Order: sequence, then structure tokens, then C-alpha cells
Amino acid sequence: MSLDLLSVSLPPPRPLRLSEVAVFLDIDGTLAPIAARPQDVGPDGRRTRLLERLSAGLDGRLAVVTGRTLTDVDRILEGRITCVAAIHGLVRRDCDGSLHSPEPHAGLTVAIDALRRFAVRDPGLIVEEKGASVALHFRLAQRYAGEAKVIARRLSSETGLALQHGDMVEELRTPGPSKGDSIRAFMQGAAFQGAVPVFAGDDITDEHGFAEVARLGGYGVLVGAPRATHARFGLRGVEDVLAWLEAAR
Repeated sequence: MSLDLLSVSLPPPRPLRLSEVAVFLDIDGTLAPIAARPQDVGPDGRRTRLLERLSAGLDGRLAVVTGRTLTDVDRILEGRITCVAAIHGLVRRDCDGSLHSPEPHAGLTVAIDALRRFAVRDPGLIVEEKGASVALHFRLAQRYAGEAKVIARRLSSETGLALQHGDMVEELRTPGPSKGDSIRAFMQGAAFQGAVPVFAGDDITDEHGFAEVARLGGYGVLVGAPRATHARFGLRGVEDVLAWLEAAR
């Protein structure tokens, strides 16, 4: 997916009219502040209450679309959201609880072993195994960022795993559905049909989702600093996202 759009400041979105929309939300950098270690993000009472109210007001047209695993989503959101696309869309749990999950790629074993060997040089290098993917986090060891990108590219080429760039993370994933694909699948469900899709996310990994909601007649909301994006609106950070969602009626 090519991004040839200008990097400009985006206007904030208007408050949501819950009777008209279907809402898709990322977690890290959108619903929750980004933490130095992925395991440091946990439940939050304000966020949980907000999601409960949104889910009721949207009559179930609410889904989380994230790079997190399904287990992590349920831990952080206290099991309040049934409709979830996890691992960047590779794993999808539909609103009836049915699960769609690929067989892990055979190259993951090679990639995990190689990343573990790489990570021993610094305790700030974190290897996160997700079942269908493996992520190398270097937020706490940014001096290794260049080397982390090199080894990730090499392993992707050698194994056939898809390379997913993120914010201070390189992820090697089983080839398969993207966040955009999962949003399209959710929108084909009876509960979502006829609604205007809205997706809020912060990272380059969310661009497939922004492009898909635009294609379906909705819009994306980019959280964070301006950059080239398919989103139409922007918010500065997590606090602004929560306030925007709390203003929905």
C-alpha cells in the first residue's frame, strides 16, 4: 500500500452520532498510552466504562482492531469487547464469538530463534511471541534500531514471513489478512451493515484500516503527530481520543 499523501495537520472529528456509525478502535497509542514494554499496559476503569457505554449505544457495532493478541486484548479491556481483530487482522473473533485464525507459518520457529539470539545483547530488546507472529521491540534499546530493522528484513526475505513495521517495533507475521481486511469482514456482518465505518488508530500499521473505511464511505482518525495518511481527521493523543468518544451521543 503506497502512501503518497501530503503530511498535513488534520481537523478533529465531530462527536460521533452512535445511531449512524460503526466504530473500530486500535489500543496502543489510541485507547491506551504506549508503554515501554507491551506487558505494562493494563486495565483502566475509565476506559472500561467508556467501552461498555459505547457498545450499548452502538448496539454492538464496536470492534477493536489491534496488533495485540486476543488474550492481551481481553486482559487490557477486561473482556468487554467481543468483536476483535488481533495481530493486525490475522486473528478475528466475530461478534457471535466465532474465531478465525491461521495456522502459524513454518518460518516462525527460525525467526523466533534468530530474534532471541539478537536480543541477548541488551535487556531492552524484547521478543514478543504472538502465536501467528513474533515482534522485536526496541523502545528501551533504541541504539539497536538500525540493526533490528536489518535482521527483520533479512528474516522476512529468508522465511517468507510478512514484515510489519511499527513504532519502535519490527514484526514478522504469518501472511494473511490485514486490519483493513478485518474491518471489511466485520462490516459484512448483519449488525454492522448500513452503518458508516469510523476507525481510530495511531500507527503506520493502521493505514490499511484507514484506507478500507474510506473505501466503504467512512473515515479514519489519525492519533498523534501529522504524517502522510489515508485518515481524514486527527487527534493529538489518547486523552483526546477518550474525550471524543465520551462526547458521542
